[in-house]
Amino acid sequence: MTTTDTSPRERFLTVPELAELLRIKERKVYDLAASGAVPCSKVTGKLLFPEQAVRRWLAREQTGSDGDDAPRPAVFLGSHDPLLDWSLRQSECGIATFFDGSQDGLDRFSNREGLAAGLHMYDAATHSWNLPAIEAAFTGAPVVLLAFAIRRRGLVVKPGLEEQIASLDDLRGRKVTPRQPGAGTRTLFDHLLAQSNALPETIQLRPVARSEADAVLDVATGSADATFGLESLAQQHHLGFVPLIEERFDLLVSRRAYFDPPMQRFIAFLRSDAFAEHAAALKGYDVSEAGTVRWNG
Repeated sequence: MTTTDTSPRERFLTVPELAELLRIKERKVYDLAASGAVPCSKVTGKLLFPEQAVRRWLAREQTGSDGDDAPRPAVFLGSHDPLLDWSLRQSECGIATFFDGSQDGLDRFSNREGLAAGLHMYDAATHSWNLPAIEAAFTGAPVVLLAFAIRRRGLVVKPGLEEQIASLDDLRGRKVTPRQPGAGTRTLFDHLLAQSNALPETIQLRPVARSEADAVLDVATGSADATFGLESLAQQHHLGFVPLIEERFDLLVSRRAYFDPPMQRFIAFLRSDAFAEHAAALKGYDVSEAGTVRWNG
């Protein structure tokens, strides 16, 4: 599997490195970790600190709580989802969109570039979705995490290839359109591929697609044999679908924006019959918890 990606990967700081960054003694780092004040993970008894989350934590500490709760641009960030995109338009809430992947959405949300972000970030250590990343970066911040949908994801393939491509192992020699590094879809695909018997270098990776729709369109036009995509989009384009996993798609929302009229209008729409009926028609969605609070910062 060849790729020209040069995007930086997540870096973890050790206790001495964090002490140097913060200009404090190592003992104080242990105190911060024990109190939960600084984002950290414990791996085989060793404390590690995700650098990006630490820098977001520092920015919040410098800004103060008043700045954290100031108004944000009326933009929905994060991962693209066809049902979310439709719901924002159909609810007439007036919120614009900029979808470019879960990690991009998380970073832009942290930089106050939008009032909400759609996320599907898998944590292999806990086998859970979104909460580890949110708790590490936003504990104590004025944000809430809302449930949106549980989505069925798998291999979207050319019609007739379902019998030939039944798992990731069958992607050898096939042209596959990936998502960009940092997208929740790409992170999950790389994780599942590492657990399969497929050798990455045997897969012909096409240029990255920057949305769920663009990835599936590559298959629909015949440019790719397969992509790791959503059942709903496979159905819309009359393509084959091989289910592999169910994932949780959540919405990270500024607490202030949550109570403002545009977001309240959107959340009210998530409880409507029109939303439930459209989700059922798309297939591959469980929206029974849509709009409920999963976590409160």
